[in-house]
Amino acid sequence: MEIWINPACSKCRSAVSLLDAEGAAYTVRRYLEDPPTVAELESVLARLGLEPWDITRLGEAVATELGLATWERDETQRHRWIEALAAHPALIQRPIITADDGTTVVGRTPEAVRSVLP
Repeated sequence: MEIWINPACSKCRSAVSLLDAEGAAYTVRRYLEDPPTVAELESVLARLGLEPWDITRLGEAVATELGLATWERDETQRHRWIEALAAHPALIQRPIITADDGTTVVGRTPEAVRSVLP
């Protein structure tokens, strides 16, 4: 299992604590230091069943700078969104957990984190 985290994020710290309490084996990816590629984001989005705008943090300063709130949210603009997430990983919602079986969640709640445990 892999978890994408920002150590400064309380939701990330809570998710890691829960995984630790459950004795889960996982690797940590500090995605701000080791940003996901476009291909990795496409894969994670497919597993999540979400679109890139669904995992974009629009409250980030860079989102305002890029004008993301005005970007179209449709198939023609999908790749543009993914490229923005890859270029500016602070825009990516967190934590994202990918289980060994391919199950992937945005682990913002204890229930979501528990859903990837064996």
